[in-house]
Amino acid sequence: MAAHSTRLTRAVIAVLVAIVAIAARDAAPRAAEAPKRIISLVPALTEMLFAIGSGPQVVGVSSFDDYPPEVKSLPRVGALVDPDMERILSLRPDLVIVYGSQTAVETQLTRAGIRAYNYRHAGLAGVFSTIRDLGNTVGRTRESEQVARQIQQRLDSIKMRVAGLQRVRTLLVFERDLGSLRGLYASGGVGFMHDILGIVGGINVFADVSRESVQPSVETILARAPDMILEVRPTGLPRERIPAERRVWEALPSIPAVRKGQIHIVTDDYLVTPGPRVAQAAEAIARLIHPEAFK
Repeated sequence: MAAHSTRLTRAVIAVLVAIVAIAARDAAPRAAEAPKRIISLVPALTEMLFAIGSGPQVVGVSSFDDYPPEVKSLPRVGALVDPDMERILSLRPDLVIVYGSQTAVETQLTRAGIRAYNYRHAGLAGVFSTIRDLGNTVGRTRESEQVARQIQQRLDSIKMRVAGLQRVRTLLVFERDLGSLRGLYASGGVGFMHDILGIVGGINVFADVSRESVQPSVETILARAPDMILEVRPTGLPRERIPAERRVWEALPSIPAVRKGQIHIVTDDYLVTPGPRVAQAAEAIARLIHPEAFK
């Protein structure tokens, strides 16, 4: 029964691909036009589309999109590991934004004559280049340049505020098992969060590791001796549990951050989203590292 259902689903997708391909062939003379129906499987780029004024063209988003509020009423089409191709094709997009690793999805879109915009994570500079490139792709060049300029101006303002203040050696934690120091992942010296830390007056204690994330042992953390521990937990941690999770670090009393009580746990999604709110994220982190600069 399951095999029959699978064959039926594949057949439906094949028919949809054929229909969309015919429509794309007939519309070939208009191929250079800005897309009118966009699906985004990447939440950060969904935010970019709305920020540059292309929100009305978005007809479908990933299962994890929740910002801006307008996306909550849009059809969901799966995400990185579970894209719903039948749903995607039924929405008749002329542009689909995919992760760089979604090669199978991109192949199916190509067969259907649908353009795919391939996105890969990068550092902070990649946020700016993606905003501009996406703007060019959807016919919002001027608007995307304006958004990029506004973000840069705000980041420059934050950098000026903390200029001259002592830089704080920081352990930036993305993940660990609740109630313990096991399963801990921290920022390495690559990625937009590492770049933001440098702008706001911090020093990443793993800046010398050329990876986006590292899984350090307790012994390594002790050796790096951070003056501040900053945990960024966008999901899965009720705010009422934060005090207890801070106390987990008391198992390492020799770390300067623990001795000084410089342990911060924040739970906002935008802090780990490489999109238009990176300046907002930078200011939030700057206020934790250098609160004196914002009095």
